[in-house]
Amino acid sequence: MKNIAAFFDIDGTLFRNSLMIQHFKKLIKYEVIDPSLWYNKIKDVYKEWEKRYGDFEHYLEVLSEVYIQELKGVNKSYIEFIASQVINVNGDMVYKYSRDKIQWHKEQGHKVFFISGSPDFLVSKMAEKYEVTEYRGTAYLVDEKNNFTGEIVKMWDSENKQKTLDEFVEKYDVDLENSYAYGDTTGDLSMLRMVKNPIAINPNKELLLSIRDDEELLKKTDIIIERKDVIYKLKADIEIF
Repeated sequence: MKNIAAFFDIDGTLFRNSLMIQHFKKLIKYEVIDPSLWYNKIKDVYKEWEKRYGDFEHYLEVLSEVYIQELKGVNKSYIEFIASQVINVNGDMVYKYSRDKIQWHKEQGHKVFFISGSPDFLVSKMAEKYEVTEYRGTAYLVDEKNNFTGEIVKMWDSENKQKTLDEFVEKYDVDLENSYAYGDTTGDLSMLRMVKNPIAINPNKELLLSIRDDEELLKKTDIIIERKDVIYKLKADIEIF
């Protein structure tokens, strides 16, 4: 018998922020990253997003460039120690809907997977916390001394997520016709399109428009909006402003 699966993105889908951003802040606190870089390279972009003039994805892109560059040469064991602190402090800062769904899937005997663009050393700890079947994050490569090289293997775009999906589907003999996927950006489109039960959680505008432009996806996708203590279930043909 084939296995029913649930594929979850993490940032913005389960976690109410970005794991990488939280890790970045900790690295500044421990002076692994020079605090002046925040003020010189990131603060203005962050402020534009905070005031809703700028785009969150642009803010994340600028921050990630600094993050990757500053991790170069740092030993992975030290970074993982700080990553553990991030999960210990922030690991419960998740959407209630997503947390409850993970628990429901596990109770049904479904396989649960995390596929995220966040660094693999953070995703692994979230996967351990929520006791999921398997996970995949962006790989941060190390040298023979276990120091980061500054090279990564991305997992935040739809193409690379598709490759991982295909791998998990084959490895676990997944029944896509009865499986689920949860995401919030266009990087999750491959997951949403593959399964019978796609759920977009607090989707950004680009994802919502992509769903509306795909007739097949539009028919089967539920939109979940969680704000304060209220969870709304909508259809993707709602009016967009």
